[in-house]
Amino acid sequence: MTKPKRIEAARRMKQVMAEHFLGLDAAAKDPSRKVAWCNSVGPAELLHAMGFEVYFPENHSAILGATRAATEYIPYANAVGYSPDICSYLTADIGAFLKGYTPLTRAYGIESLPKPDVLVYNTNQCRDVQDWFTWYARHWDVPCVGLHTHRNIGPVTDDHVVSITAQLRTLTSQLEEVAGHELDMDRFREVVGLSRRCSQLWEQVLRTGTARPAAITFFDGTIHMGPAVVLRGLQVAVDYYEELLAELQERVSAGVAAVEGEQARIYWEGMPVWGKLRNLSEQLLGLRTCAVASTYCNSWVFNQLDPDHPFESMARAYTELFIVRSDRVKEDYIAQMCQDYAVDGILYHDARTCPNNSNSRYGMAQRLSQRLGIPHVTIDGDLNDLRCYSEEQARTNIEAFVEQLGQ
Repeated sequence: MTKPKRIEAARRMKQVMAEHFLGLDAAAKDPSRKVAWCNSVGPAELLHAMGFEVYFPENHSAILGATRAATEYIPYANAVGYSPDICSYLTADIGAFLKGYTPLTRAYGIESLPKPDVLVYNTNQCRDVQDWFTWYARHWDVPCVGLHTHRNIGPVTDDHVVSITAQLRTLTSQLEEVAGHELDMDRFREVVGLSRRCSQLWEQVLRTGTARPAAITFFDGTIHMGPAVVLRGLQVAVDYYEELLAELQERVSAGVAAVEGEQARIYWEGMPVWGKLRNLSEQLLGLRTCAVASTYCNSWVFNQLDPDHPFESMARAYTELFIVRSDRVKEDYIAQMCQDYAVDGILYHDARTCPNNSNSRYGMAQRLSQRLGIPHVTIDGDLNDLRCYSEEQARTNIEAFVEQLGQ
């Protein structure tokens, strides 16, 4: 069986992520330090600048999914009133917490999640993150505050930016009360600058997929995006992506393929199926097909960030996010990506419990295929709940799709 080509920087990434989780565990046990929970595209830069140790529950849920533990714990959240139809990140995480389980124990010897002093959300992903964080806020009786982003946005206007900037300034005052000190603007600018540099490097990493053959796959991206999610705004993330980028640029120069004998190139639109990443990766490897790019991995490219205008640029960066845009903007974005990466077709993942990250339900797939003259396929599944995923059906559909690409 064809195996994925190893990226040597993965060893360093594992060390970086271990240090992140162990640091959070130590901070949660130290009364002099503060822990903030943040969603993955929330205002992490502001939290780092104020000295919080920052924990990302979505990252924890992705680990639950990747280790195939999520499906076991989702019913426990359902039992306390959370619908099986809502975000399975939310239900897996709360269900596991109710049963006292975390995969961090086996991985790092950490007994429990870090207790937050404050939970901070941004609704630019969906309303579920607010409900998710509110559950923990009630459980621990701690503040839960956040940003309410506009949705279905066409062009991002000054009015949008002014609105979110005002919310960020209000949020800063709320966080200062929790932290017990005012925001250091010099430190804030430094963190925003580091976050921008992290985003630039991460984008360059992903752009090595434009090479022929591609140096990286979507599946590689889902693993190596970890620091861009949980450590952006810190020097350690910049250092890591400089190392990863150098390795991938060597691959490009030497013509080393992420998929040996690459014959077809596809775009992955939608969430990963975390519990089936290896299976899907190996199937495409066997079919000599490379998933060269995705909307998902590019969601952590925030080149709008500007340390000279930290509040305003954060407001713009987190409002120009793909997920909150109109279908017309989304279609233009995907069309440009398909052109840049020279893809032969698009694979849509219709995630049962994640309608906000599923773009195959309202005719977009058909419109883009007609516009671009390339085929598409949709696989049904979910990010975490494997009861929604038929491996045989997905395998058959993907095989037929790749055969169509060959024709």
